[in-house]
Amino acid sequence: MLAVMMAEQERAKERVNRKDYWLSEGLIVKVMSKALKEKGYYKMKGVVEKVVGKYVGEIKMLDGGDVLRVDQAELETVLPQIGGRVRVVNGAYRGEHAILLGIEPEKFCAKVRIEKGRFDGRVLPAVEYEDICKVAVSGR
Repeated sequence: MLAVMMAEQERAKERVNRKDYWLSEGLIVKVMSKALKEKGYYKMKGVVEKVVGKYVGEIKMLDGGDVLRVDQAELETVLPQIGGRVRVVNGAYRGEHAILLGIEPEKFCAKVRIEKGRFDGRVLPAVEYEDICKVAVSGR
């Protein structure tokens, strides 16, 4: 019975925290805009410096420091190396910081352990790649 109640709580958290926007400051993202390809930014990484509205990020490129305004639809989350810090950007644990424990490429998901807060230590065994993102070193 307890397991059923916990599963229902997880589903409820997922419904409440699943949004159509995921950008937040301090994330490292990859620019996937074909329009920016000719300018040399395609598949380049940058840090989200500011979010404009809910869907547009001001991205400071890691190479060169240029700042671009890019819609989240043209950005991709980035995964760190195993042991690296991530932020859960969508789903039940949205906003939580975690450590990447492993990846399952065939399932496009990762295993993470929440750090700090009320879920400290909780292991999430199968978070979709797009629901987590590498955090810039400053940890913002």
